[in-house]
Amino acid sequence: MKNSTKNNLLLAGAGLGAFLALRSAGRKKREFSFTDRVVLITGGSRGLGLVLARMFAEQGAKIAICARTEHQVEAARAELCAGGASVLAFTTDVSDQAQVKRMISEIKETWGPVEVLVNNAGVITAGPLAEMTVEDFEIAMKTHYWASLYTMLEVIPDMKARGEGRIVNIASIGGKVSVPHLVPYSGSKFALVGMSEGFRSELKKDGIYVTTINPGLMRTGSARNAFLKGQNEKEYTAFALLDANPVISLAANKAAQDIMNACRYGEAEVTLGLNAKLMSLFHGMFPGAATDLMGLINVFLPGPGGIGQEKVRGYESETPLTQSILNAPNHKAAADNNEY
Repeated sequence: MKNSTKNNLLLAGAGLGAFLALRSAGRKKREFSFTDRVVLITGGSRGLGLVLARMFAEQGAKIAICARTEHQVEAARAELCAGGASVLAFTTDVSDQAQVKRMISEIKETWGPVEVLVNNAGVITAGPLAEMTVEDFEIAMKTHYWASLYTMLEVIPDMKARGEGRIVNIASIGGKVSVPHLVPYSGSKFALVGMSEGFRSELKKDGIYVTTINPGLMRTGSARNAFLKGQNEKEYTAFALLDANPVISLAANKAAQDIMNACRYGEAEVTLGLNAKLMSLFHGMFPGAATDLMGLINVFLPGPGGIGQEKVRGYESETPLTQSILNAPNHKAAADNNEY
């Protein structure tokens, strides 16, 4: 009996070892060089998108960035060009399919087909559900779901023709665990996660690897450009100070490096940050308990009132706390990543 158990354990160990070895070999085989590749990053003018643009440029890629705000697009283009990068910059609303088609057509005419697509464009509206409108949900879906669909549909035919390509969809831990006061954001990110996983399943046979990224809190400086509703100053204070805390948020450069590696090796899904990984694991094992825990957290968040359904930016909602040393990491990240 003892020998039989021992043999079973040895066989299981050998099987696991063989599986891990094959997986490692497969990962190495999928390694993708970014040198001279055409890389399109939506929302690439500031925050995480700009950090990714810098890193892809360092790898020798040709960088196309787009965003809706012209002066931020131009500032990002100037910075990247000053660093020696080859850059195309577009003032584009990626939730408009016609604009997406024009942009990707121009990239193709200038450099050739897009070989790496990073869907990073995003919008955050924070506040209690009572202050959210249908429009808030529509904007979130257009920005996170439909915009990502439009860009993917434009680049996939050329990727299929070449037999290779990389697509990275920047979702969120909010697309795995719905977070109170971010319901439009979370709902749209859940939709993006589902679409991204489905696209990977169907495109892998064509040599196209679709990667879903689920970041937790990151110190990109983007909190100041988030939209706030209800008691906006309290909402912004909570949001900004959580973002600024290095114990629970990830440095932008570390997040971008992890995303680059996931793209390089064609990983299926990566959750960034220990807190986000633990949240996702807990929700996966105990979904009801996780949802009830979010309900408990909601009790301590600001209630309706304040400016109601009006929307203002984070930088319009500053308080003594958000202007204090407690928020210094966010201020530095904002200055570094074109958020001002």
